Amino acid sequence: MKLMDYGVKPIDFQNPELAAASAVPAGVSRRTFFVTTLATGFAVAAQPVLAQAITTDSKGLTAGEVQIPVADGKIPAYRAVPSKPGKYPVILVVQEIFGVHEHIKDMCRRYAKMGYYAIAPEMFARQGDVSKMADIAAILGQVVIKVPDAQVCADLDAAVAFAKASGHADTSRVGLVGFCWGGRTAWIYARHNPQLKAAVAYYGLLNGMKSDIKPADPVDIGAEIKVPVLGLYAGTDAFIPMTVIEQMRAAIAKSGSGSEIVVFPNVSHGFNADYRPTYDKGAATYAQKLASDWLKDHGV
Repeated sequence: MKLMDYGVKPIDFQNPELAAASAVPAGVSRRTFFVTTLATGFAVAAQPVLAQAITTDSKGLTAGEVQIPVADGKIPAYRAVPSKPGKYPVILVVQEIFGVHEHIKDMCRRYAKMGYYAIAPEMFARQGDVSKMADIAAILGQVVIKVPDAQVCADLDAAVAFAKASGHADTSRVGLVGFCWGGRTAWIYARHNPQLKAAVAYYGLLNGMKSDIKPADPVDIGAEIKVPVLGLYAGTDAFIPMTVIEQMRAAIAKSGSGSEIVVFPNVSHGFNADYRPTYDKGAATYAQKLASDWLKDHGV
C-alpha cells in the first residue's frame, strides 16, 4: 500500500497476511516496551505533512511528555493542562494508528486551551514504534492488530489515575475523544468504563476487527453502552459503509445512553486530520463545535 492511499483507499483489516504477521515475536516478553519516549514531529507514515497542518502554541499551558505507571511498567504520554492552578476536567485523547505524533499532541493543546486536562497515552508502547514505520500495511499487521482491547482499556484507566494523582485534574468529570483507531476505542472504552461522562468518536471503525484479543466490535456492544457517545462520521468513508453506520445507530438506540451519530456528507475518512489531504476545514470546524458542546452538555 502506498502512503498516499491512506484515507483514500480502503484498508483490509481482515487480510490474512496481516493476521499472520500478528504473532508475537519469539523472546518478546510482556514487560518489553518498544516505545519508552514519544517521537517528535509527525510519524513517518504520516508524511508528507501538508502546509495546512495546524500548530497550537503552548502559551498559558503546562505541556509535554509524561510517564504513566501501568501494571507492567510505564508508558509515555503527552499531557497539556492550563498553567493556572486548579483542577480541570479530563479529556483522554486517543490516537490514530500513527501513535502520539504531532497532530495528537496538538489536539491535546487545543483541548487544554479550552480548559481541560488533556492526556494522550501511547497506546502501542508494548507492540511497536509506529512513528518510525513508513508502510501502513506493516503498521496494521505488525503492531495494531496485536494490541488487545483489555490492554487499551487498562492503560486509559491508568491515564485517569495519573491525572488524579497530579492534583490538577477533576476526575469526577472525564471525557474521551478518539480519532480513527481511537474512534473505535471510544466505543470500546465507553462500555468498559461506565463512569466516563461522555465520549466522541471520530470515524472509528464499527466492525471488521474482531479477534481473540478484540472480542467485540462496536456494533456488537452498541446496545450495552450506557455512556453518551457522539459518533462523527464521513459520508464518503471507504472504511465505514453507511449500512454499518445504520446498524450502529439501531444498536445505540436500544442502549438508553443518548448516544448519537452525525454523518458529514461529501467528506472522507480523516476529515479532521489537518495534516493530510482528507482534511475538510468546514467539517472539522463544525465537528469540533459539536464535540465541545457534547462534552460540556454531559458534564465534562
